[in-house]
Amino acid sequence: MKILRLCLLLFVIGLGFAVACQAKKGADADIREPVVAGKFYTDSAVKLKLAIEKFLDDAIPARVTKPVAIIVPHAGYIFSGQICADGFKQVSGGQYDVVVILGTNHTNPGFEKISLYPAGGFRTPLGTALIDSDVVSSLRAEDPTDCVLDKSLHEREHSIEVIVPFVQVIFPRARIVPVIIGAPDVQMCMRFGQALAKVLKHKRALIVASSDLSHYPEAKAANTVDKETLDAITKLDPGILRSTIQSHTDRRIPQLSTSACGEAPVMAALAASNALGAVRGVVVSYANSGDSSIGDSSRVVGYGAVVLTADETEIRAHKSDQSSLVPGELQPTDKKTLLAFARETISRIFLTDTVPLARGFHPTIQQPRGVFVTLKKKGELRGCIGRILGDEPLCKLVGAMAIQAALNDRRFSPLSPDELNDIDIEISVLTPMKQISGTGDIVVGRDGVLLNKEGHSAVFLPQVATEQGWNRKEMLDNLCLKAGLHEGCWNKGARFSTFQAIVFSEEEFK
Repeated sequence: MKILRLCLLLFVIGLGFAVACQAKKGADADIREPVVAGKFYTDSAVKLKLAIEKFLDDAIPARVTKPVAIIVPHAGYIFSGQICADGFKQVSGGQYDVVVILGTNHTNPGFEKISLYPAGGFRTPLGTALIDSDVVSSLRAEDPTDCVLDKSLHEREHSIEVIVPFVQVIFPRARIVPVIIGAPDVQMCMRFGQALAKVLKHKRALIVASSDLSHYPEAKAANTVDKETLDAITKLDPGILRSTIQSHTDRRIPQLSTSACGEAPVMAALAASNALGAVRGVVVSYANSGDSSIGDSSRVVGYGAVVLTADETEIRAHKSDQSSLVPGELQPTDKKTLLAFARETISRIFLTDTVPLARGFHPTIQQPRGVFVTLKKKGELRGCIGRILGDEPLCKLVGAMAIQAALNDRRFSPLSPDELNDIDIEISVLTPMKQISGTGDIVVGRDGVLLNKEGHSAVFLPQVATEQGWNRKEMLDNLCLKAGLHEGCWNKGARFSTFQAIVFSEEEFK
């Protein structure tokens, strides 16, 4: 009898365990796991939260008081994270119970409906953002023609995933509604937008449309195209946006593959915002991937932040008075700013796997200038890389060269995070290069020197010869060695150019 009771007890316990496991398995099946963590953004929870917090610290303050929706980019955080934060800053003072994230369809060609993620949640390194199933059900009921409940459309799509961590940090109690708009069909986007507005009308809800802008033109063309697209968005008319994007296609702009990869989500957001009382759109910020310290301006993706608002008035942005500074002259404040930006760029890479965006600086340090960034540890060289040609804004190049000097100077192992506090940063801002007729024109201690011979080249900054105690011949011999040639190669067939430098370091300002 006792054995029978024991067996019965074990059976009940086992059955309960099996049911619990099955329930857990069912619940886990509804959780969408991250697919671009460690790619588009860090997979470290600590780094990810800090990255978003730092972007928000640097973000443009709120410009309106009655936001209805925002439009933000969805690229890798190292390129677009700051612009995304600018958009979220416009609504960070609000209290929302639900955030509807409208994503685009990168992964399922041929899908032309609207896919709602039905239940469960989206997991990121910060935890799981739960789905508002009631809103999902209401949307399905309001627009049964267009809406389907299909998790498969979301499995590999990044345009929603990269937005979720911002929601988790800023609105930790809010539930989300992930929506993929399959095609830029104006009529479908209008229908869904109106259904969305009806469902959200009496809720504390935020609409977030996820879209990057132009893809792959050179930076100058991107700036023009993206301005037109952003201007069209502010009109709150999906038809105007559609015709503006079509005009870009008709113009056959070199390398332009699309003007907005989230055109459909944006159109749906415009339709919903109109129905919810929005009266205008405000462009908050813009950049392209070439503006990043690691970006390439010859082939870029554009990013814009827009807030759609029911407010007729705009908060006036405060502008500091810098009229006393003479453009072209580096003032002590400019030097301190550049040194601080170089250090913050290196620090941010270590702490968050992102970099700060070079913006908001005085025109003096936005001028194109060649620059070298030198790192010294206890007086010894620890890295030095620069760009002689001043083909991009000085502030951006300082950030770019700081990263290169810290991580990619082949003479040294990459800088480690625990070394950063022992590093003194020195910046050399260069004058334009001038070709000289011979080595007799070189003044040691004043001139930096570029040597070119037989496809080899090397450069020394003006201060190198003085620091090493070299005379002109010793400096030139060492320049030959640096170029991979033999000592004395400079005597015949070599070409030289000189430049000067404005040199300053953190040590000077301590």
